[in-house]
Amino acid sequence: MRTRADISALVSSRICHDLVSPLGAIGNGVELLGMSGAPEGPELQLINESVENANARLRFFRIAFGAASADQVISRSEILATLSAASRGGRLAYEWRAAGDLPRRAVRAAFLLIQCLESAMALGGHIVVDLQDDTWVVTGESDRMNIDVDLWDSLTNARARVPLSSALVQFALLPEVLDELKRSLSLAFDTGKISTRF
Repeated sequence: MRTRADISALVSSRICHDLVSPLGAIGNGVELLGMSGAPEGPELQLINESVENANARLRFFRIAFGAASADQVISRSEILATLSAASRGGRLAYEWRAAGDLPRRAVRAAFLLIQCLESAMALGGHIVVDLQDDTWVVTGESDRMNIDVDLWDSLTNARARVPLSSALVQFALLPEVLDELKRSLSLAFDTGKISTRF
């Protein structure tokens, strides 16, 4: 039987898959325009940067929200490339310390946690993901952290009922993903810092 998280993952995978081709075509068109000798103005540069940004977000979303089988792994190089592209031109810096190829479902949980942290770091900051023995440690630091206590409580308290917008869907999905992994989440808050472990 499919869970709500499974169905959400399949829908997300489908959306990402269907958007990759048109974005690739736009990127190819911009590249062809550049090769044709047409003068490169700020308009072409803006289109190119927008396509790169959209592709980076799609790759991130595919990992965070897409379907992943129990035995599927993801390479460290793909993770690093995805995070590097997602941070280009943004206010957030990502540091991925976990070594080697990793189970995609666990990486999915880490990416959902990254998005949870991002929601508290609107003015930017630094997010570190590490794997210490068998424990994932995901930490966010920012000069101005905006912590919605009820929202964060919903990650560890199954009885918490917090209204969520689509921008915060990661808070609804993460507990289900962690249940599938048979892992529990711990949270610690400090001035300018949120530390999480699962």
